[in-house]
Amino acid sequence: MIRVAAWCFDVSDSGLRRLVQLGVECADAVPIPTDDRGVFDLEDAIALKKRIASFGMAVNRVHLEMLSEKAMVDEAAAKQELDLAAESLEVLGKAGYPLVRLGVAHLTDPWMVGHYQAPHRGGYMARGDSLALGKSDVPPPLEVQQQRWAKVCQGFERLVPIAEEYGLKLMMHPSDPPTADSLFGGLNFHRLIDAFPNACVGYLYCCGTRCEAGGLPLVLDEIHNYGRKGRLFEIHFRNIRGSFATAGAFEEVLLDDGDMNMFKILLELKRIGYDSALNADHYPALEGDVEGGGSQSLAYSVGYMKAMLAALACV
Repeated sequence: MIRVAAWCFDVSDSGLRRLVQLGVECADAVPIPTDDRGVFDLEDAIALKKRIASFGMAVNRVHLEMLSEKAMVDEAAAKQELDLAAESLEVLGKAGYPLVRLGVAHLTDPWMVGHYQAPHRGGYMARGDSLALGKSDVPPPLEVQQQRWAKVCQGFERLVPIAEEYGLKLMMHPSDPPTADSLFGGLNFHRLIDAFPNACVGYLYCCGTRCEAGGLPLVLDEIHNYGRKGRLFEIHFRNIRGSFATAGAFEEVLLDDGDMNMFKILLELKRIGYDSALNADHYPALEGDVEGGGSQSLAYSVGYMKAMLAALACV
């Protein structure tokens, strides 16, 4: 069954009640406390999982940093960081957490795009990225790309055995934005499951990010490709206008306000037997929201997704 997830940075009674009242079923990016080394605390991890369950939600995924910029070029730093990441992963396994998104440095090449805020329906503002506004269109040299890829593989080699031992799933998010030769902009995104055919390695697949590269046809093709291989562990469900391929730029929008027909994505997810969570992700602030927040657009997005899932059940 496809479920609805939402970011869960606020684990106060009020914050958790709000998510439950909206109909959210899974808590994403839960903030597990760490010790002074940055390693997750087992007792706190178990307590937080139980607390979220007491409100009627399941914990969905946790973010775990794997390799910093320093670790990408320094072997001693890489070993130290991966040792700490391994400890945290063991804590998540012992606490019964299901999904882990791994964070790595240099996921994007920020100099290749320029960012701006774009006005949309009724004046709400949302992120835009343009290649024309970038400082340079030159990607990192091939040897740098290869070095970074080797470090990513080193990280997965360290963590995959732990994930397999505890039944955890490790997810990689695509590069956002997907500029030419970015670390997980397309080709390396696929290479990850070639290099690690383990069933515990897969994707936090972001519809909006991949649409930035090539529109809805690319998204549907990739969902079919990765989904029939059982490598889609979570979906970031968001819409955009434009793409680098069609306009040299894109702008984020609400779910019904972009170029993609989001119901077509749900139909493809149903076809490949997807049974995990959708997270609206990157929802913009609407009129009346507190500065920097998107309470109303979260409510709108959750309602929109739940209505489409109800319609999907009738197809």
